[in-house]
Amino acid sequence: MKSYDAIVIGGGPAGMAAALYLVRAGVKILVVEKLASGGQMLLTEELENYPGFPDGIKGYELADQMAEHVNKYKFDKILDEVQQIIPGKGSHEIIVAGVYYKARTVIITTGVVFRKLKVPNEEKLLGRGVSYCALCDGNFYKNKVVAVVGGGNSALEESLYLARLVKKIYLIHRRSEFRGLKCYQDKCNADSKIIPVLNSVVSRIVGDSEVVGIEIKDTVTNEYTVLDVDGVFIFVGFNPVSTFFPAELQLDQSGFIKTTCEMETNIPGIFAAGDIRSKNCRQVVTAVGDGATAATAAFAYLEHNNA
Repeated sequence: MKSYDAIVIGGGPAGMAAALYLVRAGVKILVVEKLASGGQMLLTEELENYPGFPDGIKGYELADQMAEHVNKYKFDKILDEVQQIIPGKGSHEIIVAGVYYKARTVIITTGVVFRKLKVPNEEKLLGRGVSYCALCDGNFYKNKVVAVVGGGNSALEESLYLARLVKKIYLIHRRSEFRGLKCYQDKCNADSKIIPVLNSVVSRIVGDSEVVGIEIKDTVTNEYTVLDVDGVFIFVGFNPVSTFFPAELQLDQSGFIKTTCEMETNIPGIFAAGDIRSKNCRQVVTAVGDGATAATAAFAYLEHNNA
């Protein structure tokens, strides 16, 4: 069984920051990432609030720059999915593709996945009009009519991106006002292509082999209406990537990991950073800070337990 000082699970901004700080400190690390480095950044058209880029930067460009920085250093990396964490005294084990790896510390930075509406035809029409990524699929809907579901920053940002491509957008939100930042709300309100549909929820996605419309319910009048659309983009929040968590790990009611301000979990030697943490602000800049803090705390833990 291969042994390490630290294993970092996840290759998003938190994971890359943690790996960078650890490897620069001379710590023997393993990074396990299911897909390409970058996490949710790869699905973001443009970041306008990351310090140092006053004109904004493409999400994939920032991800590439971070990865290039981290990969200047030598460390072990596995492109696969963690199946289980087995906590222990003095060290912990993880299982990847049936193989066991041991480490004295573990940093969990697995982030989130898009939450689904759980309405009829959503799963059936995934990839045939149903999408959770405007950057990935927006070009398929040039000069067409689409719906965006959600009222937070992601829904508003993605609507602004889609407005460059599509003919019209119905922006559907279950409340009477959007929850996103005022700067995004102002831009959406100023764009004639974006039509707000408030106090409304999607009750059904319409179509047999592809999306041809959505049925919405007015939450005030309880009336149902069908809107003719060619695609629907869903941004209604996130769920934690948590299938491999040990039973002992303390989570909040939504399944996110509880930590101290030093990113410590309730299990000694296991830390968490980024969007997987129980917190209010989930941004690239906070994920990077979390990753650096977790790595610093893990290094202090290793030094203390060496004594």
